[in-house]
Amino acid sequence: MGQPPKSVTFSILYSLFPNQTSFCFATTTTSYLSSGSYVGGKNRNIKKMILKVWNWYQNCLSVHPVKTQVISSAILWGVGDLSAQYITHSAAKKRLQLSDSDAKFMVNWNRMAVTSMFGFGFVGPVGHFWYEGLDKFIRLRLGLMPKSVRSVATKVAMDGIIFGPFHLLVFFTYMGLCAGKNLPQVKEDLKRNYVPALVLEGGVWPVVQVFNFWYVPVKYQLLYVNLFCLLDSAFLSWLEQQKDAPWKKWFPSFHSTNEKGGKC
Repeated sequence: MGQPPKSVTFSILYSLFPNQTSFCFATTTTSYLSSGSYVGGKNRNIKKMILKVWNWYQNCLSVHPVKTQVISSAILWGVGDLSAQYITHSAAKKRLQLSDSDAKFMVNWNRMAVTSMFGFGFVGPVGHFWYEGLDKFIRLRLGLMPKSVRSVATKVAMDGIIFGPFHLLVFFTYMGLCAGKNLPQVKEDLKRNYVPALVLEGGVWPVVQVFNFWYVPVKYQLLYVNLFCLLDSAFLSWLEQQKDAPWKKWFPSFHSTNEKGGKC
């Protein structure tokens, strides 16, 4: 493949997806951005600013990979929790038929900070070493060719079996403890939230990760995941706020085994 066109959108996409598929997609996107709707000095300045920010991010990722992943994870998880708060507020206002003056949206800054710290302290550092280590394990220990069907399938399976469940366990435990709950209360939260989250996320993340492991270079894989974590953090924060919502009873929980004399 020859030298890619010098456009902002293509430069970013080419860095993330340096293959024929991304070439075709980015070329189409570039053509659209070059249309009359985007002509003008203001739009060119915006493109230059985006490219400048992207180049700055790439430089930070090269010089300080862990620190960059940690900070970006903190920002995205904080924004995700803010979105979850707004969604919960809007749903409650609609259900109770309240006016804007009667139900003004107030940001829970403490909760947002707690969720952001989860991205900072867990998702960023652990995610960075997980994707780096997973790639090395697949290539060096298992001897699978990168981007092969077996390699991608193995990564998706390991991510779903190991990292996914562990991530949810840490999230609900951390959020419960930060809310001032004791261990028995945290355990009750896990019984209520863990299985629904695991089932619902298990239907989405494998699809997301197939594309991630097949097309995205390893150093950008956590960034790609973090973009989806913007939605994921909103979902988990919303789920954690749902308490004993009736729809959660559709899913099996840890209650059944405990109540039937199973091990705690």
